Amino acid sequence: MPGPLGRRPPSDWKHVDKYPLTASTAPAKPTPVVIGVNWYVEFDEPEKDAEGHYWIARDAKLTKVRGGHCVCLKPKGSNDPDAWWDFYNQGEEGACVGFGISRLTSQLNRKTYDGFWLYHEAQKVDEWPGEDYDGTSVRAGLDILRKRGHCVVKDGKTGLEALGEGIKANRWARSVDDVLTTLGYGGLDYVDVLNSWGRSYPHLTRMPAKVLERLWKEDGEVGLVTDR
Repeated sequence: MPGPLGRRPPSDWKHVDKYPLTASTAPAKPTPVVIGVNWYVEFDEPEKDAEGHYWIARDAKLTKVRGGHCVCLKPKGSNDPDAWWDFYNQGEEGACVGFGISRLTSQLNRKTYDGFWLYHEAQKVDEWPGEDYDGTSVRAGLDILRKRGHCVVKDGKTGLEALGEGIKANRWARSVDDVLTTLGYGGLDYVDVLNSWGRSYPHLTRMPAKVLERLWKEDGEVGLVTDR
């Protein structure tokens, strides 16, 4: 059964134009990236190659968009424990923005975070009225992470929000090269996707860089962060 989604594209792109990644703001070491993109039906069925790696849309053939989704891209040299694979499961709720950004924060700080908290707080500040709807924008999620921080989950209990668990700044990619360089994947032709559907989806899934480029051009948001 296909997993839940929940990313909403913004109505304008002023934030991308105002805060693009530049040479002076690029991270000095491999850093995780969060993306909000169209999720095609082909992505629901990763295929394993002869070396045991899972891929989505390796042939770059895409047909139908199922909705919008937010996921984290893993940087070079960083591991993602199996415990996090189990922990980050958005269930049936359209909370992918909260979970994708929380996975990014785990990659930065090596702790687990409350994806539902981030999701619901983002809904309070995004551009859509009220909170009785599914999903939110990557922009709103990163705004919360930057301005308020995050809530650590330890021993099954969610702690208080703490600014120090958040990020110092966030920028937006203007090219796929921005993404590959930030991840430390320069020279490679794929990225590694960390989803938020628990064990119902492979732990790590490769996406061709040319597919990511297409998604970015199709109203995609690609957030690049500076840690505190």
